[in-house]
Order: sequence, then C-alpha cells, then structure tokens
Amino acid sequence: MRLVVQRVLSASVAVDGEITGEIGKGYMVLVGFSEDDGRKEADWCRNKLMKLRIFEDENNSMNVNIKDAGGELLLIPQFTLYGDVVKNNRPNFRRAMKPDEASELFDYFFEKCSEEIHTEKGVFGAFMDVKLNNYGPVTIIVEKEFKDD
Repeated sequence: MRLVVQRVLSASVAVDGEITGEIGKGYMVLVGFSEDDGRKEADWCRNKLMKLRIFEDENNSMNVNIKDAGGELLLIPQFTLYGDVVKNNRPNFRRAMKPDEASELFDYFFEKCSEEIHTEKGVFGAFMDVKLNNYGPVTIIVEKEFKDD
C-alpha cells in the first residue's frame, strides 16, 4: 500500500465540475493498493498517517501530528501509484489491485480514517480534478508491505 501525503492549507477534488471533497488545513493523500494489500496494510497506514508529525510546533520544528494540528484529510484513490516504468516508458499496472477489491479497500480505509478525524474523499474510478495549496511544500511517501505474515 502506498500513500503520497501532501501537507496542505486547502485541497479539493471535483468530478464533472462538482466538488466531491474539500478540506482546509491537513493532508491531501493519494492512496494506492497493490495486489497483495488488505486490511492489515490499510490499518498500519492509517495509524502511521495519524501519527505522522509533519506540522510545525512552536519552535518551527516538524513535531505535530494531524489530529493535534486540528487538520483534516482528503483521500484520493489513485491506482497509478503502482505504475511500473522500469522496463518501458508506458506504465505497467500489473501490481495494482483489481478495481473491485481496491474500491472496497479504499472505502474501508476511508471509514477508518473518518473515525479519527474529519475526512473527505474523491470518487473511485472517476476522472478527478484535484486542486491543492501545498504548504511547505511537504510531501511524504508512506509505504507498507507485509511479508510472510
């Protein structure tokens, strides 16, 4: 499972010109699943996301998590995070989770994040227009794969 986390002052996502998710200060997160991912990886990534300390404290050090900063989440499903271009120039998505399974896991991840803080989301499988005001900029990649568990 891969997350691309961008610290933002604001972010929104629209489908066909209609806003489906919008937040103020927080994280805009691109979410991708590999063929081997499941709830265990989603739970680990949710916990890491909530504990990630990339907001500044009173000394301007990255030391504050999203909950303590009063932030929100905007989750964007993005299977292209598993596009492999090592051998070719056209991405190969063979490691990406199948759409039906990925949609279900994305909904689970959204629900779990929503239990922690205010969370909005994009529309799975839709062509989305994502806008963000990146703050910093700060972009962190969170990735988890469990082997032999």
